[in-house]
Amino acid sequence: MKRLKFQLSDIIEPDFGLLDHLITLHVLTFRQLEDVQSERTVYRRNDALLDLLTSEEQHNKLLTALQRTRQQHVVNFIKGNGGQ
Repeated sequence: MKRLKFQLSDIIEPDFGLLDHLITLHVLTFRQLEDVQSERTVYRRNDALLDLLTSEEQHNKLLTALQRTRQQHVVNFIKGNGGQ
């Protein structure tokens, strides 16, 4: 997923439920949530979010949260290794 970070920053929509799901799934702490939300642009929020995801378990939970927020196209992009 690190290899896809730049492209993911452009296509993930963090502001409509994704971050809430990541809290519920215990991927983010409330302090991390505030740090992500404090970024001015969507791209920087996504960069901050993706920087926090360091384990395979967190990556899998991100996929779950993306599905729950109707971002299946992002899940497909990740699973397809960015179209490679």
